[in-house]
Amino acid sequence: MAEGVPRRQPTLDEVAELAGVSRSVASRALNNAPHVSRAKREAVERAVRRLGYVPNPTARALATRQTGAAALVVSGEDPSIFADPFFAQVIVGASAALEEADLYLMLCLAATDRGRKRVEELLRSKGADGVMLMALREDDHLARMAEDAAMPVVFGGRPVGAAPRWFVDVDNLGGAREATEYLISRGRTRVATICGRLDTEVARARYRGYRDAMLAAGLDPFPPKEGDFTERSGAAVMATLLAEHPGLDGVFAANDNMGAGALRTLRGAGRRVPADVAVVGFDDLTVAEAADPPLTTVHQPVQAFGREMARMLAALVNGDDPTPLILPTRLVVRSSA
Repeated sequence: MAEGVPRRQPTLDEVAELAGVSRSVASRALNNAPHVSRAKREAVERAVRRLGYVPNPTARALATRQTGAAALVVSGEDPSIFADPFFAQVIVGASAALEEADLYLMLCLAATDRGRKRVEELLRSKGADGVMLMALREDDHLARMAEDAAMPVVFGGRPVGAAPRWFVDVDNLGGAREATEYLISRGRTRVATICGRLDTEVARARYRGYRDAMLAAGLDPFPPKEGDFTERSGAAVMATLLAEHPGLDGVFAANDNMGAGALRTLRGAGRRVPADVAVVGFDDLTVAEAADPPLTTVHQPVQAFGREMARMLAALVNGDDPTPLILPTRLVVRSSA
């Protein structure tokens, strides 16, 4: 090094790389924060000594305020939502990714007024290092609060009428279009749809995909009939559709739960599936394989959805600026269509 040229100070990223840990783990280890194993703490200390790393006082002050936790907030009404196969798989994916980042997972349900107030306080007070928000409905005040949150926020799916900076979503429109195109390719011309709640962007996108495929084929789309993504609602909407449109020969259900409910109603009405009515769902969860007959469906990578949300949040906690992500879908053909 030339005389008079100051030696470059090693960075926290270099410490983390030498220690074989993530940047967030290295930061927490240096600041005696919780949730760092003894082995990783010792590896960071060795890397610090070898590199001659000196922590920045400002960065140290910020790091000591880290909690070591990330919150998954679902804006729903029923605590059993976490037992739904979709959310269960999201949680599996998110917790695995957070474990890699040495963050633990908090689950929050913004169902009651008290629950919403607790989530609001979490967003205001930095009670976690970051938050993942899911199942937001139109005009949900949590979406507006997230803009002013004291911590990073990643959206699982996009809210209606909003464009969040960081989100993970699925190609809902494209998947619904492919499902409907498949039904049409099998000779179905009177294809109805069972929508999810239309105050959510996921339900609206899947209806648009269905409608686009019908119009492109020169067929008349059925008006939307709303369910609430449960099997019970799928069965009820299917009964209404049969009463109003007895000649229908195909159904696209906006998720597998509603698709399974539709199959139950069709069996009860004496309709053969797929000979009389073909049915396609969306999600590719275990309920699709277990249905009678097994449900043709659109596969979305649900565990990857949770995993990528958590990875995006961990990157934000580490000071990075990740880009939004839309995950692909694919059709899985079984016996129902």
